[in-house]
Amino acid sequence: MANGNATFRHSNVALLGLTETIAPNEVTSEEFDERLADTLSNLRLPTRLLQRVAGVHSRRNWDQPSQFADGAIEAGKNALVEAGVPPDAIGLMVNTSVTREHLEPSVAVGVHAGIGLGPQAMNFDIANACLGFVNGMTLVANMIDAGQIEYGLVVAGEDASRVQEATLRRLNRPEITREEYLNEFASLTLGSGAAAAVLGPADKHPEGHRIHGGITRAATQHHELCVGDHNGMFTDTKGLLAGGMELVVAAWEEAHADGWNWRDMDRYVMHQVSDVHTNSITKAADLDPDRIPVTYPELGNVGPASLPITLSREASTLKRGDRILCMGVGSGLNTAMTEIEW
Repeated sequence: MANGNATFRHSNVALLGLTETIAPNEVTSEEFDERLADTLSNLRLPTRLLQRVAGVHSRRNWDQPSQFADGAIEAGKNALVEAGVPPDAIGLMVNTSVTREHLEPSVAVGVHAGIGLGPQAMNFDIANACLGFVNGMTLVANMIDAGQIEYGLVVAGEDASRVQEATLRRLNRPEITREEYLNEFASLTLGSGAAAAVLGPADKHPEGHRIHGGITRAATQHHELCVGDHNGMFTDTKGLLAGGMELVVAAWEEAHADGWNWRDMDRYVMHQVSDVHTNSITKAADLDPDRIPVTYPELGNVGPASLPITLSREASTLKRGDRILCMGVGSGLNTAMTEIEW
């Protein structure tokens, strides 16, 4: 536990179902360039920055911003079907979305009702920026191991359209400066979507994918480097990258010192941010880039739903016994790495 580090191991937990809901509307980075043409010209900034610097060519949006919850409901229902677990078997449902319409009640209650879960299912939100889904899986897994619940459901539904629109309006102000533009650049990489996962006891589901455990680590001295709400996301990009890489490397090294061996995994499924973020982690941990699937070029950064969406899309390429390391960093800063055996 020293130095903000925590490793954990699960004894009897399996991933039984993992699904995504695709937001229906594609929004290309070219469309943003068109809407920002005057600003880019005034600031003497080139077009295609999102594509060339971040590697984000498009993202998805819902028909209406509030449909992020409908997406989480759909993903949750589909994950239960995929897992073969009835709604009345769920003992806990955790919503991990960053997006919310109001401060109370929780997003979880609407998703719980929409999926049709029974009164036996505890439900609440966990908010930890882009790391929330991984944290939710760890909590559910711990409760399964403890015997408090038998099955759990983790969901996340995200909407980025309001942040996008607020950011575009602000970046089109005549008095906008180059520094202000670059501080909000990351907001335009965000996308919308939803994901859900069902976890249960491994001994009752030999077909499931064993969740072995992992590591978490905090560096909350960096909590002011990326701050966002519906009006925009304001980011110290260089500071965030430097702090994030230091955090990831520290967690990676301490995990290996504690007995984990993640140097030759079959897949490294990361939280999806950008080319810069992915390439930096790949280099820092000396990973094989061919084993790192990416979805941010077409989906952008879908917050906590990004990692499970990417793993869901990669599932058809995985075979029994493959080892997967899920790697996430959330604003704040926090990181987590979790090993899954397929």
